[in-house]
Amino acid sequence: MGKLQDKTALITGASSGIGKKIAISFAEEGADVAINYPDASQAGNAEAVVSEINKRGRQAIAIKADVSKADENAEMVNSFIEAFNHVDILVNNAGIGRTVTVDEMTVENWDEMIAINLRSVFLTTHKVLPLMYAQGHGKIINTASQLAYKGAPGLAHYTASKAAIVSFTRSLSLEIADRGVNVNCVAPGATTTPILDGMDEDILEAIRQTIPRGRFAVVDEIAPTYVFLASSDGDHYVGQCLSPNGGDIFL
Repeated sequence: MGKLQDKTALITGASSGIGKKIAISFAEEGADVAINYPDASQAGNAEAVVSEINKRGRQAIAIKADVSKADENAEMVNSFIEAFNHVDILVNNAGIGRTVTVDEMTVENWDEMIAINLRSVFLTTHKVLPLMYAQGHGKIINTASQLAYKGAPGLAHYTASKAAIVSFTRSLSLEIADRGVNVNCVAPGATTTPILDGMDEDILEAIRQTIPRGRFAVVDEIAPTYVFLASSDGDHYVGQCLSPNGGDIFL
């Protein structure tokens, strides 16, 4: 306990799933946390996460923002700074996952996936980096996926967005490591979260069959990797991608 004592963290897509568990885990390690959620449908979930963090003796706020939109993203970061004055940790975790084959995929399907999963990572990072530069330190953790490395039928738009996050992380790390800011990513294997609700069950079963452990992860098995990278334990990790995936793929 205490690995993130008195740190501040902004976590996008934190009202459910992996993001929720990251937020609670950060609070258990002593951090104050902002819970980003996309729209009114997630407001109740976000407030419930805030309550869980408050119970652990840490401060938390919920911020509604579609992080794929530049104006809402910027307002989110401004609200975070107004509440906490500085930003030690940014977790770019917001994302969606829906199955559709390329021949049936619409331009709107593609654009939505790229906007929410990838554009948002750039927008939030672009806004936060000057703040981290000014204070001389910071940790950025981007959520990718093990499917970025192996692909999956019906998920070309999803895997493309996640592969781009890996590449973005590597290139960004070469720009910022000497500024005292670390950027890394986590590529979780298939995990039991609401994001799976939008995926075809046949495709999910095919993915499940490739996992040596024979099952999907639970969020409790994923969040510790984020804690590690956000803490001083991960100080010498630069541009890396860690993948808690049950042996689904070896990076």
